[in-house]
Amino acid sequence: MSLPQTQGKTLPDAWDYKGRHADRSKTGGWAAAAMILGGEACERLTTLGIAVNLVTYLSGTMHLGNASSANTVTNFLGTSFMLCLLGGFVADTFLGRYLTIAIFATVQATGVTILTISTIIPSLRPPKCDYPNKSCIPANGTQLMVLYLALYVTALGTGGLKSSVSGFGSDQFDDSNNQEKLQMTKFFNWFFFFISIGSLAAVTFLVYIQDNLGRKWGYGICACAIVIGLVVFLSGTKRYRFKKLVGSPLTQIAAVSVAAWKKRRLELPSDPSLLFNVDDLGIEEGDKKKKQMLPHSKQLRWLDKAAIKEPETSSKWNLATLTDVEEVKLVIRMLPIWATTIMFWTVYAQMTTFSVSQATTMDRHIGPSFQIPAASLTVFFVGSILLTVPVYDRIISPIARKILKNPQGLTPLQRIGVGLVMSIFAMVAAALTELKRLRVARSNGLTDDPTAEIPLSVFWLVPQFFLVGSGEAFTYIGQLDFFLRECPKGMKTMSTGLFLSTLSLGFFFSSLLVTIVHKVTGNKKPWLADDLNQGRLYDFYWLLAILSGLNMIVYLMCAKWYVYKDKRLAEEGIELEEAGPTIH
Repeated sequence: MSLPQTQGKTLPDAWDYKGRHADRSKTGGWAAAAMILGGEACERLTTLGIAVNLVTYLSGTMHLGNASSANTVTNFLGTSFMLCLLGGFVADTFLGRYLTIAIFATVQATGVTILTISTIIPSLRPPKCDYPNKSCIPANGTQLMVLYLALYVTALGTGGLKSSVSGFGSDQFDDSNNQEKLQMTKFFNWFFFFISIGSLAAVTFLVYIQDNLGRKWGYGICACAIVIGLVVFLSGTKRYRFKKLVGSPLTQIAAVSVAAWKKRRLELPSDPSLLFNVDDLGIEEGDKKKKQMLPHSKQLRWLDKAAIKEPETSSKWNLATLTDVEEVKLVIRMLPIWATTIMFWTVYAQMTTFSVSQATTMDRHIGPSFQIPAASLTVFFVGSILLTVPVYDRIISPIARKILKNPQGLTPLQRIGVGLVMSIFAMVAAALTELKRLRVARSNGLTDDPTAEIPLSVFWLVPQFFLVGSGEAFTYIGQLDFFLRECPKGMKTMSTGLFLSTLSLGFFFSSLLVTIVHKVTGNKKPWLADDLNQGRLYDFYWLLAILSGLNMIVYLMCAKWYVYKDKRLAEEGIELEEAGPTIH
């Protein structure tokens, strides 16, 4: 195989900051990727530094109920990840990934600054509870308005930033070069490692400062961290490789769908070669589009009608190339996998909400004087992630390569499947631990005192944190690899948006479940009481375990049905080097 153009000194599809073809030796690679990784670590420190301990701030300082506090946290996180789709659209259509990251990091810094100010000014918080009289005044409308403004400006910045970071990082490696393609695979592992390091600092150092020195110091550090991350990111400008704007794939999906709908009554030609395709474009336009020819598939044939040639139909909303249609089909084929991974993140959401609430009621002392902050229990969650990644890389992957005869070890779908199984066991462990906690509370006569410390070690919560953390290590990397691998070339940012939208919908589904359960179980025998000792949180965990089990069955069916893009192209006789620029 000869690839003189891409193996030479300059890259034909990447440019430097001055708009010249990127010099391979002076741009991209690990030097550029390191700046991006450093910036992402600061972003994760900031986002998780707010989110992981937010439920205790809402219930303890703003005096909201347990269910309301949990929903506020999951809605904040859900919005952050859902806005990744907006960030991806802006990056692909208007700004490019570099400017999108820079601008939205600034927006995030603004939101965190507002949040810090709200913790400094006394009038923006309700008065402290008078516990002997059980009198707690909840936050008023103005106080909540400022809080929500801070949280959702932060969410906007987080969403825009996250949408482009992994894609821009992968832009620094040329996937037509075997050496850089291998480096790209390692980049995703390091990407996950660095966000885990940021997470670890957030759940230990930051949470301790928030609980012992005050929220103003904790959130102030968050604001400084994202500013430092922005400076680190901008410092790598001269080393970065930039890709030209390709337009939003959301527009392409909409255009193909509209064109197919308009021609829904037309008959498809028996020969697919009669359909409009890249070859029918003008030479200059075809070169401009740089479309990768994809073989025609028999699935979802109604979309093929978008490529039926008609006189005077040059608009993209009336006529699409067959390759455009096939790219849209690739995305649609991924949707069942996309949908069945949402449930994992619903389980994940409990680690930042009810699991933290459980920890606040338990014995958190180490030695006579030191008390672990409740939210710092997530250190076991993050620690299990950091442990699982090298264990997988050094032990599980080599064994899997030998047994499964797969150079990757576990495939992306197998990785996701392992994570889903772990989430089921996590909810079983959580339910059993909650039953144990309630038994100890009852035996010590503490069920009527919400401020009492139950004489049960908080380390009983470790299994649920550990299982979800290990599950995330498999699911997160598996999903990221799957969406980037299977999305068509030019849809890299949207593939990240698709992946992160599963996190968003998982958090939103958690909010929906909490709302429904809270309403159905009522006030007499509530599952999710403001005082956990009066509730039946274990039933909520059992419900999540059952839903996760049912979801796992559906996922296995979808995974069995799915055929990887490289395998499908190989069956069509297309060389993977030609067809696989998005295979990482």
